[in-house]
Amino acid sequence: MSSETLTLPYLDPSLSTVERVADLLARMTLEEKVGQMLQLDARDDLDDHILRRHAGSILHTSPERIVRASELTAQTRLRIPLLVGEDCIHGHSFWPGATIYPTQLAMAASWDPHLLKRVARATAVEVAATGIHWTFSPVLCIARDLRWGRVNETFGEDPHLIGELAAAMVRGYQGSGLSDPTAILATAKHFAGYSETQGGRDASEADISRRKLRSWFLPPFERVAREGCRSFMLGYQTMDGVPITTNDWLLSDVLRGEWAYTGTLITDWDNVGRMVWEQHVQPDYAHAAAAAVQAGNDMIMTTPGFFEGALDAVSRGLLTEHAFDRAVGRILTLKFDLGLFENPRLPQDGLDKVVGSAEHAALNLEVARRSIVLLENDGLLPLAASSQTRIAVVGPLADDAQEHLGDWAGGSGQAGWLDGQPRELITTVLDGLRQIAPWEVVHARGADICNLEQDPRGATFPDGQPRPPVVRACPPDEELVAEAVAAASDADVVVAVVGDRIGLYGEGRSTATLELIGGQIALLDALIETGTPVVVVLLASKPLVLPPSVDRAAAVLWVANPGMKGGRAIAEILTGAVEPTGRLPISFARHAGQQPTYYNQIRGQHGDRYADLTQSPAWAFGEGRSYTTVQYRDLVIEQTALAASGTVVAHVTVANTGERPALETIQVYVRDVVTSVSWAEKELKTFQQVHLAPGDVERVRIDLPVAACTIVDAAGGRVVEAGEFELLVGPSSRDERLLRASFEVR
Repeated sequence: MSSETLTLPYLDPSLSTVERVADLLARMTLEEKVGQMLQLDARDDLDDHILRRHAGSILHTSPERIVRASELTAQTRLRIPLLVGEDCIHGHSFWPGATIYPTQLAMAASWDPHLLKRVARATAVEVAATGIHWTFSPVLCIARDLRWGRVNETFGEDPHLIGELAAAMVRGYQGSGLSDPTAILATAKHFAGYSETQGGRDASEADISRRKLRSWFLPPFERVAREGCRSFMLGYQTMDGVPITTNDWLLSDVLRGEWAYTGTLITDWDNVGRMVWEQHVQPDYAHAAAAAVQAGNDMIMTTPGFFEGALDAVSRGLLTEHAFDRAVGRILTLKFDLGLFENPRLPQDGLDKVVGSAEHAALNLEVARRSIVLLENDGLLPLAASSQTRIAVVGPLADDAQEHLGDWAGGSGQAGWLDGQPRELITTVLDGLRQIAPWEVVHARGADICNLEQDPRGATFPDGQPRPPVVRACPPDEELVAEAVAAASDADVVVAVVGDRIGLYGEGRSTATLELIGGQIALLDALIETGTPVVVVLLASKPLVLPPSVDRAAAVLWVANPGMKGGRAIAEILTGAVEPTGRLPISFARHAGQQPTYYNQIRGQHGDRYADLTQSPAWAFGEGRSYTTVQYRDLVIEQTALAASGTVVAHVTVANTGERPALETIQVYVRDVVTSVSWAEKELKTFQQVHLAPGDVERVRIDLPVAACTIVDAAGGRVVEAGEFELLVGPSSRDERLLRASFEVR
């Protein structure tokens, strides 16, 4: 490198980021600017990506590809370092031996923002050490239709809980600032309304009004925007016929305008190309590229044709040569703030001491314990050491290690270089019980779930990406069921581990029903008929519908996909070594036809049930049992007449009336009694957790700003309306479990 090169202003770390960006932008050719806006798949032709298209970012890297990409960057004229991104959703998803935590939905059952911040911080440490700078997490979508395949990636159904947990993860990922070598870029996705699908079908038109967006879908994103989340990813869907990628109202008026967001926008996978080949709203790549740039997109994920399309758009007068400057400036700002020009942050030496460390494994076990929700218990649990001599662990998921990890976890198919995480790092339910149970543990598979077949329309979409396989349910197998029944008949307790598997969930993998498929219902029916007490462990990516026979089960647990230490945590809950503390972040339907079943529905309809079925969920948002009993009483509000600028100060007594300790999640909802427009029956506004030893009685103070008691009025403004309100406090969202106290806003 010449002395002249060393003195170029953009290479001078003593200058400000603004000065360095301005200098570098002035030196770039049109082709180099367009290339900086490209994030391309590292599994394809890296030489072409970097040397011809001047790519600014890559994703889906392996260790070898990261090093090779850096070597290629050193051959370019300006040597602008690459941003390396990856879907590190609940741990370092595609790095062998990395710590894989419970899925985002499972972690949400902890209702603990501080715990999730610790998970994100630990994940960032592992991710940064491996040469990756950017995670496409957290997901802020609101899960409303349980048939949707990406429910597992969300924090559930409530905007307030989503916002609190997502903000905590953003703080964990980005650490003390991007100059921290262990910090990585967080990404809030999918902006916005992506989860409001038609029929649960992924990426379908979101039939959603602007007022509805402002009411529930936008507040979590505004929360993390103000938290400093450095990037937003745009959803796949169209809304009012307009792809989110080119939705000027959402991107310019709201995000960049009202919220004054200055971060970086990245499209989801081939959003720009999809406007041409899938949505058919652009005639060619030149028009698609022009529309995307004019709408304010910065990084174009995996649309290689954007390079030629953007250059063509300039030559045809659809864009000016300077139309790219704002986007490129934001991308370069990230690179300077991360310090990549001084240190490209390649994979470090001694990764074994960082990735999958013992400290992170201990945190993983802690999170797994907190993610488990005890839904039913007739008193059998915790299993007493003196009451059992043999446990039968049955079910297709009892010893399926990769399914304990769920989606975005190595074995879930998104990375071509990793078939799964090392088996020895994963503790299944069977492993966990064999490790700690003081009884004989026997095992029978009992059933199969499904087989996956290639879609008859072909293995790939028009853009070359793989089509999701078609699921074929496995019929009940009489021999497998008989083997399981024999094991159950000779046991004191049956632990039946059932649920779903890869192929039934994930991107592009929505389901028409919510029932257990394959031989699982026949297996449960047969096990319960034996008369041996059955504990059902629903190891499922999302809430599923259990068969009527489960009404006679001794206990039911939902564990989502509990991560590498999930089996150990489940065994500890079953045996009473650990208390169950999880609370549902999402409601369970009794039947797929009930969709949606979320708790904060708009009031006002004919009746409150179907002609043939109740509308109430099987298990409601916020519910979860403990091994003790906690009573709520004496809810009092200090001052019942308040101004909109005031604070509701309330007190409630919680008492542990049982014989075991509890971590109680106190949930605080608000009902605006009369509103100027239709509104939700109640909404979660705050929550807190208290530890209660047996016999403990605690007077808990609740502080809630009146400013949080808002609705969105007919004009689309978020306001606090004068009138009567109810404060609802208790252990779940069910009305019959909530104490009430009234206050008035003047």
